[in-house]
Amino acid sequence: MSYVKPTELVQTVIDAGASKVMLSTRDTLIRSIMGGAVLTIAAAFAVTITVTTGMPLLGAVLFPIGFIMLYLLGYDLLTGVFVLAPLAWLDRRPGVTLGGILRNWGLVFLGNFIGAFTVAVLMAIVVTYGFSTPPNEVGQAIGHIGEGRTVGYAEHGAAGMLTLFVRGVLCNWMVATGVVLAMISKDVIGKIFAMWMPIMLFFFMGFEHSIVNMFLFPSGLLLGGDFTIMDYLIWNEIPTVLGNLVGGLVFVAIPLYFTYGRPTSPRRVRAPKRTRATGATEPAAAEPATARV
Repeated sequence: MSYVKPTELVQTVIDAGASKVMLSTRDTLIRSIMGGAVLTIAAAFAVTITVTTGMPLLGAVLFPIGFIMLYLLGYDLLTGVFVLAPLAWLDRRPGVTLGGILRNWGLVFLGNFIGAFTVAVLMAIVVTYGFSTPPNEVGQAIGHIGEGRTVGYAEHGAAGMLTLFVRGVLCNWMVATGVVLAMISKDVIGKIFAMWMPIMLFFFMGFEHSIVNMFLFPSGLLLGGDFTIMDYLIWNEIPTVLGNLVGGLVFVAIPLYFTYGRPTSPRRVRAPKRTRATGATEPAAAEPATARV
């Protein structure tokens, strides 16, 4: 059967999380570099569609192409391992430690940034003819995105920071759902359709994705956007990463694990006892099963 039921799905997700934590440094970096690059070239694609057609919805509909390609190829995103690795730790998989999870997150963050920044430089070359002309329409749009999502939040102070954080939370609720849904079908068409839905939603709603932003903001700086590196870090990347972490854990990993992933111990059977009158034995009584913590 193509459809994977939630109980089986969660075990598959846990297996994937354990394998991510145990992956070698070399393979983790390669897969995360390529994951960041594929996702962000799709972000450039979506911005290009929006600018050239004037239809943001069409850009959102087609953006999931990048997410789908990278997960079908087994590449990694920080927003994905924010969910996969903790599930393996909650399940007490051998070798999965908090130190191993933090190592995995750090390597994936680094790899995603390398991939995203590489695409940012390549796209800046494309939209400026090798920095020999001012940015074209697409380049100008990317620069303005960087301004709106840094200085724009800063103008609102604490309320802007709260909004930024919540957009990061909502983003990875959807993205992490897409990561999990990638495993809910055993055929390619089913995987594609399942992943498409939440990714399209997050992109059109303008939620904040830390890896996409690793492309948009360096691109904006390269293309003359009116903001600084510190604006990018303080008023976008750092709060977005934290929001993505909270969203993935609170809205995806923890609910799935505690409703579908916690196995129960076998029912213990009490020894039979004799009745006083006949000396016969009563049927054994089973103790209630207890959930493993």
